[in-house]
Amino acid sequence: MSRDGRSRTRTYAAGALALLALATGCGEKGGGGSAAPAATAAAPAAPQSAGAAPAAAATTPGTAPAGGDAAAWAKWNLKPLAPAPAPPADKPVKLERTGAVPVFSDVKTSDKVVFITIDDGAEKDPKFVEMLTDLKVPISMFLTKDIVKNDYGYFKPLQALGNHIQNHTVTHPVMSKLAPEKQKAEICDDQSALTQQYGTAPLLFRPPFGDGANTPTLNTSVQECGPRAIVLWRESMQIHDMQYQAGDKKLKPGDIILAHFRGPKELKGATMTQMFGDLLARIQEQGFSVARLEDYIQAPAS
Repeated sequence: MSRDGRSRTRTYAAGALALLALATGCGEKGGGGSAAPAATAAAPAAPQSAGAAPAAAATTPGTAPAGGDAAAWAKWNLKPLAPAPAPPADKPVKLERTGAVPVFSDVKTSDKVVFITIDDGAEKDPKFVEMLTDLKVPISMFLTKDIVKNDYGYFKPLQALGNHIQNHTVTHPVMSKLAPEKQKAEICDDQSALTQQYGTAPLLFRPPFGDGANTPTLNTSVQECGPRAIVLWRESMQIHDMQYQAGDKKLKPGDIILAHFRGPKELKGATMTQMFGDLLARIQEQGFSVARLEDYIQAPAS
């Protein structure tokens, strides 16, 4: 949690967390975890016209989970995950510098891996930083400016582990209800703030609740602000278990999983580390490893 209580008060007053209270997860419409938006296939398409794509997305090697360090995992009452395979040289998702951006909720791969994405930034638990430092499980962070601006520094140790920071708007609105210029302001202002704070322009964008992901208006706004893809998800982590879009309730290779920076207030007493540990256990039960999403994406050529 941030040590700056006064800044947190101002942040909450801005109304960002009032929106988050509508759902257990910022990516899910309605309360209590209703179905996530329908998945769409990844189409190689759009790249970066406004602002250079982060070089790290193309060059940072994947950090495999510390599968051999049983003691580190035992510290968190977990069994080690199998290490992820080396990132593919031929990236399944190839982004372009200009044009419409692709929308995808999974990555086409035969590797038995899934990708963990964590949204918004409301819970800033130092134990979670300790956990990821120990376990070295890769994540992608989609951060909302008005929710993280009271403590930008919390996410820097997570970034230093090789985890990328991506765009999730300024105030967490329902994007389809906004006029085009408001949509653009939400994305562009978050893009600018995150680039300034973390030194790398976000390559990816996730609309709150997944809303408007497939609309031409939102696609145009994303293009104009710099991100080169819109990322949805196939599963979402609740508190102790996952919600699946697929009827068989099974993970598939390349699935993107949605989780949130949440604490006991939103997780019915569970901590962020307990929720994340349960997520890893669910992944392990189905025989999957965790890979870094950006290691399967080819950023636009500069």
